[in-house]
Amino acid sequence: MESVKMKSTKNSKTTKTNSLFKFNEDKLLVEMLTYIKDTYGGHYSKNKFQSTEFIIDCGHGMGFSLGNVLKYAQRYGKKEGFNRSDLMKIIHYAVIALHVHDLNNGEK
Repeated sequence: MESVKMKSTKNSKTTKTNSLFKFNEDKLLVEMLTYIKDTYGGHYSKNKFQSTEFIIDCGHGMGFSLGNVLKYAQRYGKKEGFNRSDLMKIIHYAVIALHVHDLNNGEK
């Protein structure tokens, strides 16, 4: 990942960090990476292989991934309210979809 130049500015009560990114993408992506790493210790990965791997190997990875993106996008704000967990799952499944895209198109 490319390094990011940051500088701190102080005002009377808080210290604000200015970044190249306006929407905290750098910090959110670091948080997302931690979230994804933690899923590998979850109940879905207790075996050597995750079910997602089998689904991808059977040729259904893109539909599965995008279906889950839609599922959690529609669930956001309804089940358990407006929670970050649903948004994190959307991003995670989108990353999996990007992986499947790259596999299917010989990219990366």
